[in-house]
Amino acid sequence: MIRPPASAGCLLVLVLFAAAIGATEPATEPADPEAEVDPSVVFESVTVTGGPERIDAIPGSATFLGETELEKHDHSDLHRVLRQVPGVNIQEEEGFGLRPNIGMRGTGVERSSKITLLEDGVLIAPAPYAAPSAYYVPTAGRMASLEVRKGSSSITQGPYTNGGVINLVSRDIPGGFSGSVNLAYGDHETLRLNADVGGSSERFGWLLQTYQLDSAGFKDLDGGGPTGVDLGDYLAKLRFGSRSDASVYQAVELKLGFTEQFGDETYLGLTREDFERTPYRRYAASQRDFIDSEHEQLQVRYYLQPSSGFRATATLYRNDFYRNWHKGQSIAGVGLSSVLDFPELYPTELAILRGELDEVTGGFKIRNNRRDYFGEGVDLLAGLDLTAGAVGHAVQFGLRFHRDEEDRFQEEDAWNMVEGFLTGEVRGAPGSQSNRVSAAEAISFFVRDEIRLARWTLSPGVRVEDIDFRREDYGRSDPSRAGENLTVRENGTRVVLPGLGVSYRAGDAWILFGGIHKGFAPPGAGKSDEVDNEESLNYELGANFGGRDLSGRLVGFYSDYDNLLGRDTLAGGGEGTGDPFNGGEVEVFGLEALVDYDLGRAVGGSALIPVRIAYTYTSARFLSSFETSFADWAPAVRRGDELPYLPHHQLTVNGSYIGDRWAAHLMLNYTDTMRSRPGQGAIPPDSAIEDRLIADLALDFRLRDNLELFVQVRNLTDETFMVARRPHGARPGLPRSVLFGIDWGFGR
Repeated sequence: MIRPPASAGCLLVLVLFAAAIGATEPATEPADPEAEVDPSVVFESVTVTGGPERIDAIPGSATFLGETELEKHDHSDLHRVLRQVPGVNIQEEEGFGLRPNIGMRGTGVERSSKITLLEDGVLIAPAPYAAPSAYYVPTAGRMASLEVRKGSSSITQGPYTNGGVINLVSRDIPGGFSGSVNLAYGDHETLRLNADVGGSSERFGWLLQTYQLDSAGFKDLDGGGPTGVDLGDYLAKLRFGSRSDASVYQAVELKLGFTEQFGDETYLGLTREDFERTPYRRYAASQRDFIDSEHEQLQVRYYLQPSSGFRATATLYRNDFYRNWHKGQSIAGVGLSSVLDFPELYPTELAILRGELDEVTGGFKIRNNRRDYFGEGVDLLAGLDLTAGAVGHAVQFGLRFHRDEEDRFQEEDAWNMVEGFLTGEVRGAPGSQSNRVSAAEAISFFVRDEIRLARWTLSPGVRVEDIDFRREDYGRSDPSRAGENLTVRENGTRVVLPGLGVSYRAGDAWILFGGIHKGFAPPGAGKSDEVDNEESLNYELGANFGGRDLSGRLVGFYSDYDNLLGRDTLAGGGEGTGDPFNGGEVEVFGLEALVDYDLGRAVGGSALIPVRIAYTYTSARFLSSFETSFADWAPAVRRGDELPYLPHHQLTVNGSYIGDRWAAHLMLNYTDTMRSRPGQGAIPPDSAIEDRLIADLALDFRLRDNLELFVQVRNLTDETFMVARRPHGARPGLPRSVLFGIDWGFGR
């Protein structure tokens, strides 16, 4: 297999490519008017849908949420943003949406490991091939738009094609000198800042942005102490482009990003009884838990459009991510999940967790889950528009060279519980819990043709993934990695993923569409010989409709899995090995519905009253019986069992009243009861995540054209609800939280 070039080599290739074409000077002859290019086309290269104007042309399910939709509510919480998108499944975690668990069409939600996650069209998970669990997700609060693409058209992105792709699009370089400041303060001592400034001349543009979040948290730690988060996100962009009268349009954009986060967070939840009494309590044993992380990103994007019918983009990218999850692991050798799931069997251990009983033998273990990641590569994209008689073609090509790595160097420290406080730390030997490096190298290619003939559009395409994995395990007694006990495991996979989408314009208001494609998820590094790829055959059939006041989409989907993979993680209650597990055959089917209605226009008033309704029905079942040690499914699965953490029904109603000086936005989200373990029939109380109805309210008042005051209320009715029973006990969602703020801008 061809080894993807290193970052320095990638940059050299990119620079030489640009130099070979040349920084085009103004044409000596007037340019062909049909070949003139609006520089804004550069920014289409960062999207996966082409923007809101092109959504209806996609023969499949696609959603674009622009800045207007995002700003109606607090879009710092990615979970809350995605509630507006049908077909997306979510398991909340810490209440702020900083570590999302997202799936699509029944793929499973744990650590968003089964979806293709992008920022500005570039892979952004820490190691998407070698270790796909996304412990880093871009800060949603600094984004300008968000896209979701599912179905056969999603094969243009990868490697995860069973469910689809989520692309977070960062703020664009402004056309003129402008900036904004959004500042809010409220409950739980929460302070939030989003500020940017930038500008452009004819050939140069720049942008600086920062997003800051500081909160004391909403949980009550036994004995006192912080339970919140401190996050800082910084972004810079520079762009150099051709003159407006150049015969060939070119641009180079440099993007640099840095994110740091420290959270006094824990995986430790509560017993069912304690959750019912004091849902926001945190046991004393979690007082030393925290997460510390840093993320750095580099993107260099070169764009070329020599004619109106051809465009090409080359993107060099590099992401580095470090994190340490420092969290409780066991008491006297008993896992915390066992203690909280079966408290009647472990009363002594539970009393230690609560700080009610001393443990002075060093029996409480806290693991340093220390990991370093990188992902780097080059994306080459090209598009060609052709017309042959009455037939139009829009051909897309893509080639990606990518490599990534996860470096685990972990140990456990021993602590005593004395009078409700953890003391007497005894550090474990470095690397004594995990000391290994997992890596992947991949080449992927796709080609897709959008064939337009009268009212018909056919979109055949194929994606190829060629992946090599390597895991080097140095053993738990070789912290220097001298290699005396080194074991190496190598594996690889090569897959061809075809897809076909068809759409038919049935009049001015209706577009009917359907699609079929092969889905795939790579197994990751270190798989055993008996573990297979995750593969499926996916179908969808739907319709887009649109009129003056009413528009929407209705889609039915069906996925037939040859093999579903589970992955052992601490977040899912496992040992955190990252190893994959076969789940066998699974079928998933469901319905997505999205309706937009302009009530204000319909009644003829002066105010805008947009209403959006998003509904999802999902059913997912195992088609075989088996025993497993995978924590999410253990100890056994029976044929017909439903998959966990997938509610049957989800409904979001988002309505606004927008007047001349003030606006009100109300979002209601209903999530059906779901299982925390596989099963069928009635859900037992000890494995149920109860249904809930959450309301969010936002009020805006414009003082001047560039100055607004706002109030945002999350969980308006102060609903107490459980979001998960994994990895260790029941955990709550965010209680009612009120933020007051001011939004000021200039030059826009």
